[in-house]
Amino acid sequence: MNSKNINKFSGKVWKFGDNIDTDVIIPGKYLRTTDMSLLASHAMEGIDPQFSQKVQKGDIIVAGKNFGCGSSREQAPLALKHAGIACIVAESFARIFFRNAINVGLPIIEAKIDCEEGDVIEINPGKGLVKNKNKTYPATKLPDFLQEILADGGLVEHRKKVAV
Repeated sequence: MNSKNINKFSGKVWKFGDNIDTDVIIPGKYLRTTDMSLLASHAMEGIDPQFSQKVQKGDIIVAGKNFGCGSSREQAPLALKHAGIACIVAESFARIFFRNAINVGLPIIEAKIDCEEGDVIEINPGKGLVKNKNKTYPATKLPDFLQEILADGGLVEHRKKVAV
């Protein structure tokens, strides 16, 4: 199988702190829906009830340590992806959120960067770099096999492609 890297990203920053748990990413009362637009409309509601109305397609979340901690709900990365988030940059991710994000095709990258909400940052996951203004920050480069899953749109689409 040929290695292919996920695209570079550039987008406006939405900044959050440490220990952002899945309960605030998507509250439990919405977990029974399979309507992705409904999930998206409640993304980050536990922190910012207006988030889904302000976020634009291609925006990027930048957070601190342990993003996505809490429950193993796959709906958390799905809500963010369908709300328009192109990528999440965090100092670290809860392991289950990390894998759920990859599985649903939501790019994530671990890096500690200096930025403010509203900044426009550039991310190069293939090289493991994040750029804000005139400064470039090192990031943890995802292994090629995870980049392939993301490039294919998530695990299900990747498996369909590999099966052909």
